[in-house]
Amino acid sequence: MTQLKTHILFGTQRYGTFGGALPDNNRGSVVAKIIGNNVMHFKEFNPQVKMWVFEETVNGRPLTELINTQHENVKYLPGIKLPRNVIAEPNLAKAAQDATILIFVLPHQFVRGACKQLKGHIMPGCKAISLIKGLDTDTAGLNLLSNVISNSLDIDVSVLSGANIANEVAQEKFCETTIGYRNRHNGQLFYELFNTPYFRVSIVNDPNGVEMCGALKNVVAVGAGIVDGLGLGDNTKAAIIRIGLMEMIKFAKLLDPSVKDSTFYESCGVADVITSCAGGRNRRVAKAFAETGKPLDKLEKEMLHGQKLQGTSTCKELIAYLRDRRIEDE
Repeated sequence: MTQLKTHILFGTQRYGTFGGALPDNNRGSVVAKIIGNNVMHFKEFNPQVKMWVFEETVNGRPLTELINTQHENVKYLPGIKLPRNVIAEPNLAKAAQDATILIFVLPHQFVRGACKQLKGHIMPGCKAISLIKGLDTDTAGLNLLSNVISNSLDIDVSVLSGANIANEVAQEKFCETTIGYRNRHNGQLFYELFNTPYFRVSIVNDPNGVEMCGALKNVVAVGAGIVDGLGLGDNTKAAIIRIGLMEMIKFAKLLDPSVKDSTFYESCGVADVITSCAGGRNRRVAKAFAETGKPLDKLEKEMLHGQKLQGTSTCKELIAYLRDRRIEDE
């Protein structure tokens, strides 16, 4: 039986050109930890997991060398050991070579650039799963990133999203997540790849719904942060969460009428909204904005150490979409 080779593609939450991106602060390494352990327990998976990491120097040594010798992402996930079968690779094409499974964990602004570099370097029949929370904009309007990947590389793409704060997952604190699939066999495959006693996976036949939950909840988190910053209280914040969830459902159905209401009651929906409104970075920066009036870009630099807010950019994209269709008052 041919074994499935799992390769993780993760970049950064930082801005800049794709080729200049630095590694994800910790999320890609958290995924590597889960998958590196899981592939050793199923015969259908090749036991080696390749992880693309854009190279940088840490304490005078290449980061990939540190990961491959110390089995730890000492800069972005210190104190958490990675399985020895996880191999860091600085070259994107080499990282994806011979892969039968690709896992996308990178900011949405780098997806098209990554797909251009990957085209012609992946195996026929390769399948992918996207953990990216955001939307793509092009001349046709808003687009789902899983569709961008699928159309660019001509592969099936599932989606994973949920209330999964990376540091808590790395410490193996219990959480749930949701996988949306188009192909049932692939959904079950990704269930086996990700599910653990502390990272509990549910699978649903609604990838578009799962993906839109992950993007739209950041907008609600911005609203919750502003409420906190203005000191408006828990009752008002609860109203923002409730109304926000209802508007998420309404907007998702505007983009895709086939989206299921039940998906919004999974971890990718209401649970992720609650988590993001309680302690996510979108909520934290929005709170500081309401308290200080400082420009958002300055707060991003001060509070996120180069990471970029997703909620504010998604807000702009949604407003532009609604205004173009003259339905912003609905």
